[in-house]
Amino acid sequence: MSFDWDRRHCARKGHITYAPDEPGLHRKLHTSTAVGTAWRCLRCGDFVLGEPHGSGPADQAPVVPRGRALRDLFILRFLAVERLLRGILIAVAAWAVYKFSNSQNAVHDLFEKDLTALKPVATHFHYDLDHSPVVDSIRKTFDYKHSTLQIVAALLLAYALIEIIEGFGLWWGKRWAEYLTVVATAAFLPLEVYELTEKVSWFKIATLTLNVLAVLWIMLAKRLFGLRGGAAAFEAERRGTSLLEVEEAAGETHPPLPVRSRSAADNG
Repeated sequence: MSFDWDRRHCARKGHITYAPDEPGLHRKLHTSTAVGTAWRCLRCGDFVLGEPHGSGPADQAPVVPRGRALRDLFILRFLAVERLLRGILIAVAAWAVYKFSNSQNAVHDLFEKDLTALKPVATHFHYDLDHSPVVDSIRKTFDYKHSTLQIVAALLLAYALIEIIEGFGLWWGKRWAEYLTVVATAAFLPLEVYELTEKVSWFKIATLTLNVLAVLWIMLAKRLFGLRGGAAAFEAERRGTSLLEVEEAAGETHPPLPVRSRSAADNG
């Protein structure tokens, strides 16, 4: 059984109705019932009791995502949430690096003090803290210059802002955000591949796979960089799936569809 994206979205967000000025379209989208007038929802196609949300020429009607466009918007919003969460985590990392750069000596002294206290315990378990790879890696960070750490913090903050901007743009389905996501994500793919050559982990593999799939899907589905006809073909496809365009192309009246109460649908 196929998933009905249109009715699912209308059940959650409510219907959208419109009264076009063109007599032919007006008749197809309007009906009278025993309990009042009803208009067809531009998304799911069901008749909804009550006055329309808007009116005017058909070419000025809102372009309501439906069908495949609505499914694509759902995928974009999934990617948007992932970008927003990643941006927040990177921003926290940038703040931590900045704070560390301003308290480097104090943190170093505290680390060495705690390390000295742990040495008897480590010796009991035959573990050499002085030659531990983990301890050596931490000690190396204390040798970084203050200016270097601040540059790292600034770069991390810039990266976080890019991810957050991507997230908000993708959530609202902005085309510029799709371009930004493809370019920014593709730019970091070589670094992710290099990290895998250093050390393989399931998290790194999953992240790389998600980013590659996201880049390919956005480029092909949204026809970026002239692919599959480019922006003109994308707009034609988007408008071609709207209910008004479908009705205008059909040229004949559809059989009556179920009539739904606006209040019941909007509260669903």
